[in-house]
Amino acid sequence: MEISGKLSVPVRGARLVNQFRNVVMVLVAFLCLATPAFAQDGGAAAGSAAVALSLSGLGAGLVILGAGYGIGKIGASAVESIARQPEVSGNIQTAMIIAAALIEGATFFALIVCIMK
Repeated sequence: MEISGKLSVPVRGARLVNQFRNVVMVLVAFLCLATPAFAQDGGAAAGSAAVALSLSGLGAGLVILGAGYGIGKIGASAVESIARQPEVSGNIQTAMIIAAALIEGATFFALIVCIMK
């Protein structure tokens, strides 16, 4: 499929990107619209605690999905690079491990922020 005459993108990949973009937009809209409801004082303290706990779980799940996606992309790119240039595999593996460690560090920080009350 030709897009603007310059870039050739497989149809399945374009659909997957569009679906992912739609899911992210729905989640962002949900979180933006739900914010005023969480700012209210009073009444249902037990209900708000349950909602906060479930949203913490949702946030932790999104963090894990993002980290898994990022580390998967790093691994796939590293394997492809090593297949193309096997003589620099040591440098590629080192860079891959450092990048994966940085992603995991950010993931642990985000998980702690999600779990803290």
